[in-house]
Amino acid sequence: MIRSLAALAAILAACRALASDPLPALAADANVTASGISSGGFMAVQLHVAHSRTVKGVGVLAGGPYYCAQGSLWAALNNCTSPTGRAPLPPVELLKTDAEVLARGGLIDPVANLATARVWLFAGKLDRVVEPPVVDATKRFYALFKPPPENLVLVADKPAGHGMITTDAGVACGATASPFLNDCDYDAAGELLKHLLGPLEPPAVKATGRILRFDQKAFAGGDAFAISMGDSGYAYVPKACEAETCRVHVAFHGCRMSVEEIGERFVREAGYNRWADTNRLVVLYPQTTPRNGAWFRDWRWSYVLNPRSCWDWWGYTGPQYANKAGPQIRAVKAMIDRLAAPRAR
Repeated sequence: MIRSLAALAAILAACRALASDPLPALAADANVTASGISSGGFMAVQLHVAHSRTVKGVGVLAGGPYYCAQGSLWAALNNCTSPTGRAPLPPVELLKTDAEVLARGGLIDPVANLATARVWLFAGKLDRVVEPPVVDATKRFYALFKPPPENLVLVADKPAGHGMITTDAGVACGATASPFLNDCDYDAAGELLKHLLGPLEPPAVKATGRILRFDQKAFAGGDAFAISMGDSGYAYVPKACEAETCRVHVAFHGCRMSVEEIGERFVREAGYNRWADTNRLVVLYPQTTPRNGAWFRDWRWSYVLNPRSCWDWWGYTGPQYANKAGPQIRAVKAMIDRLAAPRAR
């Protein structure tokens, strides 16, 4: 029986290893941008603040300020999503101080970099999952670093529910329902990319690049599952980027939006790929995976409570989740570095 289980485990491990290709070295521009929806918005902010030398701008839909939850799941589910008088948002001045302390300790890049960052924010008027005051706090957090006013944009006039806002994909604009792509006749991906990257060519009529499924385990110490990341991630590579230098944009899905839960809909329908085709832009789509309590895998026990495939913005991977040492931030940064590495000759 034990031998049979061991053989089965070996077969499953081999299948997982064969399921995805390596992420290629594309000699991409080392300066990148990031965006995300919901937990992915919080994660995009964390990546930006932790690596502000590399990440030059961020787009956030339904996401809050850096280190908002301060390691507390209670705060994440209350203060930082639906704040009330009894569960208020933490003062953004306190969060700025926390970031400054982390920067002095070398755990994040110098916060002075945030003075030149470009930030695009979106708050749906009908969003009751991450309510508009939370996104407004994100704006106030970044404003404390005194960027030029034109660098900091908040869109808050759309009757949108909780989801990635698109021109024509997903559920009704005001809904909050799977796949959390909302048809609002508004191109959020295009608007944020134009703000973060500057003037762009119009998007392609149809995406014609390559959607690459790659092995995420290589960037997570060999065990992505241990940090609630999927064994596979995705990247969209336009034809031009196979041979030419391109920029990189990291797009983080939200809770209950991983490939395991909605298939490749976020990767294909969020709106980034057509812009990528005409503007020499590689889009990286890292993936989480659901975890719920204790698990035994590859002969090791681990405990992670993340049943909805959220990115870690409250500390389920450990107390350093929001800085450079955070396991998920390390993994995504390693993916960025891989894309920027010289092509094999």
